[in-house]
Amino acid sequence: MSISVQHITKTFGTQKALNDISFDLKKGEIVGFLGPNGAGKSTMMKILTTYHKADEGIAKVNSFDVLTQSKEVQQSIGYLPEHNPLYLEMYVEEYLTFNADVYKCDKNRIAEVIDLTGLSPEAHKKIGQLSKGYRQRVGLAAALLHDPEVLILDEPTTGLDPNQLIEIRKLIKEIGREKTILLSTHIMKEVEAVCDRVLIINDGVLVADKKLEELRESQDQIIEVEFDYRVEEAFLNQLPNVIQVKNTGGFVYEITFNTSQDRRPAVFDFAHDNKLKTLQLSRKNKNLESLFTELTS
Repeated sequence: MSISVQHITKTFGTQKALNDISFDLKKGEIVGFLGPNGAGKSTMMKILTTYHKADEGIAKVNSFDVLTQSKEVQQSIGYLPEHNPLYLEMYVEEYLTFNADVYKCDKNRIAEVIDLTGLSPEAHKKIGQLSKGYRQRVGLAAALLHDPEVLILDEPTTGLDPNQLIEIRKLIKEIGREKTILLSTHIMKEVEAVCDRVLIINDGVLVADKKLEELRESQDQIIEVEFDYRVEEAFLNQLPNVIQVKNTGGFVYEITFNTSQDRRPAVFDFAHDNKLKTLQLSRKNKNLESLFTELTS
């Protein structure tokens, strides 16, 4: 496994930031790491990058123990923190050259990562002259310089405009074919667009660890239907697999089914058989955002 976390616990004073967290990430996975503010995401990432020490448990990166083999772990990881620390008075290429010296990597790699992250038009500028989006690119370029096996990205698309967002998403997906990427973000569409799997943490506890496809398939299905007059909720409860019927106003109803199979034909046939005129019928599957809310509220 590229990342192995087993029973990690971390306490700050009286607050338990992480409570018995375990998960494994393998090469080629792009994993979204989600949770509300204060859930423990940054603490977990700082343990993996050797900035914090866990109170209990074992964490390994590329089979190196984060506690006893910190230098090897640091060489295996490319880390883009949420608050991207940059030397604003340095020029882009100068800053990357400085980082290349720290990592003792081939200077030819500088031109490669500049091109890879789309920094070429701004490479002649000082970092302080760049927009926030381009500063994020500089941080990502620095994280990629030593060609690490594992990338840990904390809010990597902060400040990007829509076009830059598409480009960085594409870049992350391309990089993820050969590396392991743990990506923390508050943007659910980001996870749905880029990630294969999602970890959701709440109050220091891992509350979900599933493939994105599995999460979609396991969700309850909501059918919204509008009739030409009011119907009793109990009457609609006669439909198979119904777990809830809710009138949302007027003659509109949300019917929740505990199956992923499309229930629109069943609702239409039920209405027809009972001489109900259907004015509107649509499927409203829950998205990742609604699932996140359920698990963390």
